Amino acid sequence: MTSTAQGPIAAVEARQLVKRYGVVRAVDGVSFEVARGEIFGFLGANGAGKTTTLRMLCGLLAPTSGTAFIDGIDIVEQPLLAKARLGYLDEDPFVHPHLTGREFLHFVADLYRMPRGAERQRRMERLLGLFELADRDGELIGAYSHGMKQKIGLASLLIREPPVLLLDEPTNGLDPRSARLVKDLLEELSSRGTTVLLSTHILEVAQALCRRVAIIDRGRITATGTMRELRAQAGNEQASLEDLFLKLTAGPESKELIERLLA
Repeated sequence: MTSTAQGPIAAVEARQLVKRYGVVRAVDGVSFEVARGEIFGFLGANGAGKTTTLRMLCGLLAPTSGTAFIDGIDIVEQPLLAKARLGYLDEDPFVHPHLTGREFLHFVADLYRMPRGAERQRRMERLLGLFELADRDGELIGAYSHGMKQKIGLASLLIREPPVLLLDEPTNGLDPRSARLVKDLLEELSSRGTTVLLSTHILEVAQALCRRVAIIDRGRITATGTMRELRAQAGNEQASLEDLFLKLTAGPESKELIERLLA
């Protein structure tokens, strides 16, 4: 593992990332690090700034200010080198509707100059079988359900086995069996050294998978740490992740509003 005098280089690092749209700060000074081989949860309500942050980390959006690194490589200064080391799954992934699943996997592998041959074919067959898409071999992606599109999008990342995965709501639209498959798969990848930055608002997924989490609210990180560290910060040693999330994002106010509306 490459290291510096301060210690190992993080697989993913955000340093004071800011993204402004006019006078609105969608992301306001976000900083965190993800260690290699870690599954790190990035939690927030819809509109909190999760997706904008991930898109800056993978180079789809240029930050207004701040920097982002993948394995120590600046995503703005050396975008091709950094992007070669990551795979990004958007919350609504683009998967070409006029290709079959198999054709799309070949298309992505070709884009990343993955050699054609037995190894590519082996990975493709394994992924199509794993995600239960092998029997839809001749069907165009445009006819896929949302969950199937999510699975072929994830397969398109894994066929080239990048060391860093940035996943935005990867279980969105999946049935319980498929969601469990994705969770088990991410745990296995992490055990083999793959780094996973998992953005989600499904707290059960984060609590089951992530050793550490960062909570973002209105564009700012409100807390980062393990469950024990977050409980200490909240002053409640028995709190669930849901309890901590609501406390750290001022969530209980919504409960009071509901009670007033139903009174």
